[in-house]
Amino acid sequence: LGKRNENNFPKIKDVVPLASLNDIVFGGWDIFPENVYEAARHAEVLEQKDLDLVKNELEAIKPMPGAFDQNWVKRLNGTHIKKAATRWELVEALRKDIRDFKATNGCDRIVVIWSASTETYIPLCEEHQSLAALEKAMIDNVTDKISPSMCYAYAAVAEGAPFIMGAPNLCVDIPAMWEFSAKQNVPICGKDFKTGQTMLKTVLAPMLKTRMLGLNGWFSTNILGNRDGEVLDDPDSFKTKEVSKLSVIDTILQPELYPDLYGNIYHKVRINYYPPRKDNKEGWDNIDLVGWMGYPMQLKVDFLCRDSILAAPLVLDLILFTDLAQRAGFSGIQDWLSFYFKSPMHDFEHVPEHDLFIQYTKLKNTLRKMIGEETIDYLD
Repeated sequence: LGKRNENNFPKIKDVVPLASLNDIVFGGWDIFPENVYEAARHAEVLEQKDLDLVKNELEAIKPMPGAFDQNWVKRLNGTHIKKAATRWELVEALRKDIRDFKATNGCDRIVVIWSASTETYIPLCEEHQSLAALEKAMIDNVTDKISPSMCYAYAAVAEGAPFIMGAPNLCVDIPAMWEFSAKQNVPICGKDFKTGQTMLKTVLAPMLKTRMLGLNGWFSTNILGNRDGEVLDDPDSFKTKEVSKLSVIDTILQPELYPDLYGNIYHKVRINYYPPRKDNKEGWDNIDLVGWMGYPMQLKVDFLCRDSILAAPLVLDLILFTDLAQRAGFSGIQDWLSFYFKSPMHDFEHVPEHDLFIQYTKLKNTLRKMIGEETIDYLD
């Protein structure tokens, strides 16, 4: 805060009124009936000694039946799902769940976050262009245009709850949901948590751009063995993820302005389901660079990471920040939270910002403005 020579570096929680962790009640939906402790043991992300510290608390969290349609997630077969004749009935059931959860747990506010599977790819359609068209499609049960995640998003916003899209699904990034969130004065944000390989791309691409290093090709591959990897083994779900992961470098490198450096990039992304790795993802990148006088160079990155360990802190940050945004009177697209996403939401008038460092500066400056402090432009 203040001028850089004042050396004032408070923690975020000390300058904005974030919700206390002691005041948060966790709950949710799942298409499998296991309680959270059982699900965590099955996922094998945390060691048993860590899970057992909160065993009683985790066992107490039992999921509500999920909204599921296997046409949208072909590799999973949900056994704990809601029965509804139409998408509109599904929305009404989800809204009731939110109201009941809020009342049962004595909550003042609700935030809904999607950390579930990547759905099959769908382009923007006529049914998504306005709130009236979206609602009509739900009532008419147009199941090939209205995904389960759209039902969750609509239900959350209808109940006044901020909605966060953590997968690359077409969901709240449609004009209908922009209209609805503005009407309800509710924040929405997304999409697709930026945690591993793509996070590194949004670090490395700005480096190439600022040094004016050319780029011939960027090949990215992943091996992943958790349920996310299983879902992405389906080509239709992978298409959704591929579009998200491919989108990040063009707006950073601006090939239309620098065609000699970035006008002919071969960019390829692959994800391979490999069960032995479980949640321990490996992302490997080969980057073919071009330096001064056209001399070629290469950069190799091998990121052996833990998928859920990287994502969990982002989930908590986003819950706290969207709740804060709503209390601050923010609504609609929260582009200041683009720091957390591979495909930051934006309307048709804006170009998304992918540079991780610019995103982080925007996040901090938004918090500064929220408390009446001057933003920092690093010119002093």
